[in-house]
Amino acid sequence: MENLIISKFGGSAVGVDGVLIPTIIRRINELKKDSKVITVFSAPLTTYNGKQRSLTDIALEIGRMAEKGENVGIDILKKPYQKIVELIDKTLQSDCNRIIDSFLAKAEAALTETLQKREFANETRARLLAYSGEILMSQVMNYVLKSFGIKSEAITFDIWPIITDNNLESANFLATESFETMNDVEKLLEKNDVLTIGGFIGKTKDGIETTYERGGSDRTAADLGILFNKKYHTRIDFEKDSAVLSADPRVVKEELESITHLSYNEARIAGMFGMKILDPIAIKEIVENGVEMPIIITDMGKPEKITTIERKLGEKNGHPLKIVTGKKNCAIVRIEKDSSEKLFHSLDKDKRYSEFVVLSPFTKDDIEFTRILFLDGDYVKRNERYILGFDSLASITYNRGVITLIGDEMWRVQQVASKASSRIGEAGLNILNMDAQEETSRIIIIIEDSGDSIEKAIRAVHAERSKIKFV
Repeated sequence: MENLIISKFGGSAVGVDGVLIPTIIRRINELKKDSKVITVFSAPLTTYNGKQRSLTDIALEIGRMAEKGENVGIDILKKPYQKIVELIDKTLQSDCNRIIDSFLAKAEAALTETLQKREFANETRARLLAYSGEILMSQVMNYVLKSFGIKSEAITFDIWPIITDNNLESANFLATESFETMNDVEKLLEKNDVLTIGGFIGKTKDGIETTYERGGSDRTAADLGILFNKKYHTRIDFEKDSAVLSADPRVVKEELESITHLSYNEARIAGMFGMKILDPIAIKEIVENGVEMPIIITDMGKPEKITTIERKLGEKNGHPLKIVTGKKNCAIVRIEKDSSEKLFHSLDKDKRYSEFVVLSPFTKDDIEFTRILFLDGDYVKRNERYILGFDSLASITYNRGVITLIGDEMWRVQQVASKASSRIGEAGLNILNMDAQEETSRIIIIIEDSGDSIEKAIRAVHAERSKIKFV
């Protein structure tokens, strides 16, 4: 079988107004030497009100303003593309500008509809984001690639391969239905060296635009890997500003270690608990569909530096404590056990939501209670009525932070839990809850989320990592 690399370039990889696109071109030229390439693009970054912002965030802000009756127009959404067009061959610029104008006209129509209806939701929201961001970016990048002599083509929305359910704002991938649409895309790939596609955006069976949750471009790359895996030797490549380190370099400055290998499980847990490696749902979808393919995290500036993510690592596991990470803005729900089982079923089947972990239970007045750690406190706030509908006496505690130690083989580390908790105590922080389970490859330490407490705790635990002795 022929090789296929699905390479995802996020907003930070593109840079402000496309400043890093020349580096992207060099990377694509390298990748296509011995492989077909499908490139997945996020919306670009630009400068807005003096700050570096994702175009998706700006479009969301403009949409919410329109919902309140304020019309600021879409000129800001055109700004990054005007700069990127300067990289395109002059013979192709007029065609590219027509594409930009036609897509932004669709985005403006969605904004007008929002103003009229005073509602920024569902397909209107998806259209504004799609036609100002990811889909338009993939079209513009196709012209850039052509300008640099690369045989490329953009995947258009009429043959879009990512089919989702009708949950328009937080859609779920439908693998069977997506497989049925693949014929046109496969033919397009056969005729070209490189294809471009926008991430984050899906399409219902009826042709309505949908969006994944934030981070959805990672899922797009994973879903394409699922779809092409049977016909190509497929691997997924996430191009970033660094490979994976043992902690977030913005938080920890000393004794950072490059992590060369992670298991699916370790990467999924790290993504859930605050490391921006990749969307954990992307790995979840790969596993659920029975696919096994390597995922590579590449330092785009130094492409020899990579982290390889595989289902099983064998002898390549390295230091047993791979990563120390943290997550702010968490919430804990305490709910009767019987009610919690109904809540779990609804979160799975109705909400398709899985960003939570179950902590150790407790008993009070002969009633068994379940503790649920939600990793997004804002999600709980938005859905308080829904959650309390399962148990009106359930309690919710906000402003919780979680420090997580990650490694499939932490069982090899002597006294790791006690040493980690001791270092947090020495940093002057109070541990509210601790959950250590060998089977889940993670140790969770919950503290109050206030000030820089999470950062202090991460630094304290990571400082112990280099001293750890293991068998």
